Formats: sequence, C-alpha cells, structure tokens
Amino acid sequence: MNGLELSRRYYMAFGEPMLREQFAEWVPYLAVGLCGAGSENLGFDDAVSEDHDFGPGFCIFLPGEDVVDRKTAFRLERAYAALPAEFEGYRRPVVAPVGGARTGVLRMADFFLEKTGSASGMLSAEQWLSVPYASLGEAVNGEVFADPSGVLTGIREQLKQMPEDIRRKRLAGHLLLMAQSGQYNYQRCLDHGEEGAAQLAAFDFVRNAISAVFLLNRRYEPFYKWAFRAMRSLPVLSDIEKDLTEIISTPNDPQSSFEKYNTMESVAASVISVLMDQGLTEAVCGDLEKHAYSVNDGIGDGNIRNMHILSGV
Repeated sequence: MNGLELSRRYYMAFGEPMLREQFAEWVPYLAVGLCGAGSENLGFDDAVSEDHDFGPGFCIFLPGEDVVDRKTAFRLERAYAALPAEFEGYRRPVVAPVGGARTGVLRMADFFLEKTGSASGMLSAEQWLSVPYASLGEAVNGEVFADPSGVLTGIREQLKQMPEDIRRKRLAGHLLLMAQSGQYNYQRCLDHGEEGAAQLAAFDFVRNAISAVFLLNRRYEPFYKWAFRAMRSLPVLSDIEKDLTEIISTPNDPQSSFEKYNTMESVAASVISVLMDQGLTEAVCGDLEKHAYSVNDGIGDGNIRNMHILSGV
C-alpha cells in the first residue's frame, strides 16, 4: 500500500467532511496534505515501511494565531484525534515522542521553522548554504491535498528553487572533496598501507558524488538510506549509481583497488561532462579540483563567491 495514497483517501473519506461540517468558516485559511519525514512522502514506502510510523493520517496546516486562534486550534486537534483509528485495514500510527508528530494539526510557521530554520520559508544565503538537503526536501515533498489560500503551496514552490549562486557554491564544495578523496587521496592511502583510510576516502568520494549529482539535477538529496534509490530516477547521471555502489562495495586488494580507482575517474568524467553541458565550468581537463574552482568563480554574488569554497558542504 502506498502511504501517500492511503492518507489522501483517508482525508477525503473523513478529514474533508469533518472540516467542512465542523470548521467551515476556517476552511479557507487551512491547508491539508502530507509532507515531511518518512518514506511515504518520497513514494518509497513498501511492506518493510509498515513496521513503524505507517498508516492513515494527514497534516492540517494552520496560519498564525491572528487568523486561527489557539482555541480553534485546540478544537481542530480534538476533532482530528476523534477521526477513525482504522482505515482500509490500517491503524493510525502511534509515533514515538523522540521522532515527533508527523501528522495532525500544526502551524505552518512551526513546520517550516523545523525544516529550514525560517518560519516564513525565506532563507538567507547562510541558511541556504547550511540547511541539510534532506530537510529542504522534507519541506517540499509529499502532496498538498487542499490549500484554498495558496499560502502553503507558495512557500513550498519558493523553497523548491535553490538560488543558482547557492547551487554553484554547494556544488563547488562537493566537487573539490570528490577530487581530494577519490582522485588524490584514495591511492595515496593505499600506498601508505592505510586500507581503512583508503576505504574512508572511497566513501567520501561517493558521498560527495551523490550530493553533486542531485545538485546537477536541481533536486534535493534525500536522507542517506534513500539516496541510491532516488538517484535511479534522476534524469541526469542516474547511470552512475551502479558505479558508486561498486566503489563502496568492493575490497581494496591490488586488482580491485585498481578497478575502483578507474571507476572513480569514470564517474568524475561523467560529472565533468554534465558540468560542461550546463555551462557551469570553463575548465578543460579531467581534474575535478580545477572544475570546482571554475564553478565557484562563476558565482554572481561576490559575497557568496568569496566565502570559503567548502562553506556549503
């Protein structure tokens, strides 16, 4: 069962009638949907996902207290809690306190503050450079079922578009780390007899390559356990997912390490090709470090361009 579809049907069957019948005067100011943490909001849930935090439920997003006061919010919470505990064979999830509530009644401002550090969704350059990709993704994933005022949808649409200078800054940092870990330090660690360090270098190369690929696709990288799966559906560079899996899955014996290094160079070449296709670099070589600085040099805002090249990773 797809969790997002289950939640949509639950809302249509019980949530929408409840709001229309009990809170008609407030409906124009409310937004309803399901987004945030959880595999269901990525469309990645399956039978394994049903072991925790799975079941029918949705979020009712409220504007500020000047529009929907605390008393009305409390009434909405009570009405939501009174909805059927079971639907189509699934029970409403009981979320552990440490994970926080993923459904129910919440303020829009609180939701965006948790995900982005900004209650309004308006981010400074420093925030754009520091908020984790997965958190940005949780702010815009899932689906909005109803939003008469358009406020929630407007904020989500705004957050979906990472500013180009920010994309360049974050991309430049990942490219530089790919160069250091894969093209330079992996083999040197092996030459020093430091197999553990070599494996860390390989992991670091893959981790930064994944981030670079999502940035090149203008998509937010999800929580790490879904990164490889999400890569397979990307329009650009999805084919290197198998190479990245191989890099972190193979040993470091002489033959394997030789092949692993060549695979890293192949990944680097694929990334450089897309950098050139997107007009992000003026470098003409196979050295990711040079491309990293070229990407950074193309940043229009001087303040962002002059920040440390790793300030976005």
